[in-house]
Amino acid sequence: MQTQIEIHAEPLNIQQCIDWVMSPDSGGIDVFIGTVRNATKGKTVLKLEFEAYNKMAISEINKITKQAFKQWPVQKVLVHHRTGTLQVGEIPVIIAVSAAHRDAAFEACRYIIDTLKQTVPIWKKEFFEDGEVWVAAHP
Repeated sequence: MQTQIEIHAEPLNIQQCIDWVMSPDSGGIDVFIGTVRNATKGKTVLKLEFEAYNKMAISEINKITKQAFKQWPVQKVLVHHRTGTLQVGEIPVIIAVSAAHRDAAFEACRYIIDTLKQTVPIWKKEFFEDGEVWVAAHP
């Protein structure tokens, strides 16, 4: 069970994430890259702001990754999340999963992002031309 979990304000590096999960036993690597899009519900998004309760967020992400290892035969799991202000096109989250076979990598990766959005204390504020709004309890 190899995991790498990070939450920080620095830009995320896609290639470093992929390199970390690669191994000779991996027949498949699934990577989810979340990006800041330019519109939500027909409104132009200017930027996003992410806040996290880091200690608790890392603990919750750890629980999620442990569950992924229990449910699927995955080899490595990486979750990097960014905090601070992000512009359109920037990357707030990268999840990378390696496994011997692609199905396990795909399923585990989807489980991790879906569960992260529901349970991890990371909050997102969207900024529009006419105001701002916190989006639900989690991103």
